[in-house]
Amino acid sequence: MSTPKPPPGYLNVLYFAGASSYTGKDYERWPAPLPLTKLLSDLEARYPGMQAKVLATCMMTVNLDYVDVPDAGETDSLVLQEFDEVAIIPPVSAG
Repeated sequence: MSTPKPPPGYLNVLYFAGASSYTGKDYERWPAPLPLTKLLSDLEARYPGMQAKVLATCMMTVNLDYVDVPDAGETDSLVLQEFDEVAIIPPVSAG
């Protein structure tokens, strides 16, 4: 299943593996523009405990490019724009 393009003024956040289980969603739309640090604090507010249980160990991409996940309270200059696609990718193991 492909994710539909967000409407003007929004971006998509894609949830994979444990992030999808934690939120109960595969993706959702967020208003844009939005600083990455604000997105992370908003995720914690919407899904209490997500920072410690998911975000602390995940990787993130913005438009398929890996980005550093800022620590809580850190400021950054990365501002997500409308139509951006952010993916939250928890660690996976193979065996």
